[in-house]
Amino acid sequence: MAASEGRNVKPTKLVDLASTIRSKNAGVDHIGFDIIFRERANFERVRDSGIVNRESIAGLYGIDPARITDFVIFEPANAIKFAIRRLQPNGSPGESDVFGAQQYAPLFDIDIP
Repeated sequence: MAASEGRNVKPTKLVDLASTIRSKNAGVDHIGFDIIFRERANFERVRDSGIVNRESIAGLYGIDPARITDFVIFEPANAIKFAIRRLQPNGSPGESDVFGAQQYAPLFDIDIP
């Protein structure tokens, strides 16, 4: 029996596995998100866990899953990419993040087994 078998292994935060976690404008009515991994093993760990998916992202951001218009596991780049439809067009009165660059932080604390 391996040392880790039979006992709980502490989950790792997504921020500790990914080399890049970012958000940015994706057109006038979407914010794009990228989770990119330098090491293939870290990418496979997150991908295979199934933890990062359309439904979990919607729950994390408190939105209807229908607002996630794209969700792609992009194997060639060791990346997970998704886009969230904005409630109002970029630059509208009351917009809190014109560049979409401040929306990624909730992703940091996702626990990956």
